[in-house]
Amino acid sequence: MGIKISRFGKLSDGREAKLITLANKNGMTIEVTDYGATLVSVVTADKNGKYADVVLGYADVTDYAKNGGYFGATIGRCGNRIGGAAFTINGKEYQIDKNENGNSLHSGFKGYDKIIWDTQVDEENLTVTFSHHSPDMEQGFPGNFDVTVAYTLTEDNAVKITYDGKTDRDTIANMTNHSYFNLEGHDSGSILYHILWIDADGITAVDAESIPTGEILPVEGTPFDFRTEKPVGRDIEQDNEQLRMGGGYDHNFALNTDGSLKKIAQVKAPVSGRVMEVFTDCVGVQLYTGNFIEKTQIGKDGKAYDKRCGLCLETQFYPDAVNHENFASPVLKAGETYHTETIYRFS
Repeated sequence: MGIKISRFGKLSDGREAKLITLANKNGMTIEVTDYGATLVSVVTADKNGKYADVVLGYADVTDYAKNGGYFGATIGRCGNRIGGAAFTINGKEYQIDKNENGNSLHSGFKGYDKIIWDTQVDEENLTVTFSHHSPDMEQGFPGNFDVTVAYTLTEDNAVKITYDGKTDRDTIANMTNHSYFNLEGHDSGSILYHILWIDADGITAVDAESIPTGEILPVEGTPFDFRTEKPVGRDIEQDNEQLRMGGGYDHNFALNTDGSLKKIAQVKAPVSGRVMEVFTDCVGVQLYTGNFIEKTQIGKDGKAYDKRCGLCLETQFYPDAVNHENFASPVLKAGETYHTETIYRFS
């Protein structure tokens, strides 16, 4: 067990990225890189004790820099979508990058997934903390925002991600992790047979551009009802307007939560027997089933990733929440502290 730091290649501007490997006493390992504060791999055992990497990703930093998809990345300052790439805080309108159909996705063209973060290692607690000073109006967001993202590998085989931040002006703070999981192994193909449970009675309905309408749709009697576990692919091809607009599942689930850290989702792999439990204190989780992964994305071990070969469970505020008064607000007030935790536990 312990922590090891190695090189992870160079970016086109000559900056070198680091790869940090954490190993616990059970033989589980994870890898993270300072580029995008990205989760590169999670290697964990199946029911027979066989180890495999269950996170989609790339072999070095150059592939992360040139390929889309946000594989494993930390997303900020605001995860998910902002309609019209505009929002108003304290009576002032702010315009940010329009990088998807006239809207903003994951904070625009240069999000936190594309920067080299400062790195601090705590070997005793198997923790890597990445930090970034985001200056006022970076990405178009107001306020100097000092943010940290800490990855901890626990002795009960969990990856704990902790976000903390402070600002000197009212701003948006809505961080998330964009890992694609395949519990049979990152190179094993479709996730449609994975068994999924989500503790949510509703989803945020979206329009044709995946921007929330403001309505919370009950999941009862729809393909979005995962309150009783079922295969991810069982209802994904149903004739449902929300599914058609997302090309499958790409929707925020309004979690049944009181704001405390609690279990909100579980994924099971039928062949390997691996289980991933998800805990968070966030109000929402975006289920994305990799509907637009392209075969041109060549991942680790030379694997050509394909549509629906990984699923994301991105914990966060609701999409476009800053523009909907009936959604929990992602606005962080000056001088207040942003803090949230998400845990992915494997067994």
